[in-house]
Amino acid sequence: MLQKSIVNLLNEQINKELFSAYLYLDMADFYANAGLEGFENWFKVQAQEEQDHAMLIRQYLLNNGHEIKLSAIADPSREYKDFKEPLTAALEHERYVTDSINTIYTEALAKKDYRTVQFLDWFVKEQGEEEMNAENNLNQFELFGAGKGLYMLDRDLKARVHVAPSLVLD
Repeated sequence: MLQKSIVNLLNEQINKELFSAYLYLDMADFYANAGLEGFENWFKVQAQEEQDHAMLIRQYLLNNGHEIKLSAIADPSREYKDFKEPLTAALEHERYVTDSINTIYTEALAKKDYRTVQFLDWFVKEQGEEEMNAENNLNQFELFGAGKGLYMLDRDLKARVHVAPSLVLD
């Protein structure tokens, strides 16, 4: 059995991951409405990944005999003034999620909950990749800007496909 503080943090993280999926769908819709199918695709795939993360945490709690406590998901809708703003917001959001995972990791270490530490190792690595990808998108946008560069970046982002995680849960 996991300690109550860990269970609470993991339940909160499920909500944060589901909010992330909503946020990225909102960003996908922004780009879809602008006709940027590659950006739309990238954020749709990102939303799927966030749902996967929530499901992994959910399954981990269930596998360890704990109830899931879902809470309301906040409205992620925002008005974006340009094509760069969602990219900046995505990087900021990934940093927020990384901080949240790190908080759970710190608590698990303090409670000597090594099973949860091992489980969270995958998320720590994943968040490094998430931040790097968001930063790369922003850097490429800043480098190439509007016009033909935007078209080429949009075309590249259209190639991204969803790959379900292969984390083994115990």
